[in-house]
Amino acid sequence: MAADAALTQLVARVGAFHITHRAMVRAQRAIEAAIRTDAVDEAARAAYVAEVQRYFAGFDAEARTHLRDVDRRLERANQVHFNLAAERGVAVKRIEATQAVLAAVAALEARP
Repeated sequence: MAADAALTQLVARVGAFHITHRAMVRAQRAIEAAIRTDAVDEAARAAYVAEVQRYFAGFDAEARTHLRDVDRRLERANQVHFNLAAERGVAVKRIEATQAVLAAVAALEARP
């Protein structure tokens, strides 16, 4: 039996990933071979879809965990950036204040 368009599209989409997980690679190769030979039956389809679901659900969970970690790190980096910008502002104001005092001292010293 020939594969329907939805399955063929799924197989192509999954095939675009670099997959090293043995069970998923085996399932991908098996369904690709079944599609080439028009031998896709309900058992082959169900086995493939189940393996894709299992593999990508784990991959999705891993990616979401990584994203949460990156977001936390970005929040810390943004907080450090904010704190440094505030600290820089304080240093600039301190320089401006001391320069005003030094300018006043220089003006007093320049008087005859």
